[in-house]
Amino acid sequence: MVKIRLARVGGKKNAIYRVVVADARSPRDGRNIDTIGRYNPQTHPSIVEIDVAKADKWLADGAQPTSAVRKLIKIARAQAA
Repeated sequence: MVKIRLARVGGKKNAIYRVVVADARSPRDGRNIDTIGRYNPQTHPSIVEIDVAKADKWLADGAQPTSAVRKLIKIARAQAA
């Protein structure tokens, strides 16, 4: 199954995440199919940049978002409007 999930980048105690499309069997920071955005929770307000068109394409193709990514996509849609 293909999932839309967060992959951690950044240094120790400096978590920044990429929103990626990956096979569910691959490791969290391992191989991914596509990178569709980024999320930085350390800034105020948090930076959420997701290509909503790409996310919609992957969702239409059957990719399952994690609960955290589902919330981030909702925020990104609100920012785009």
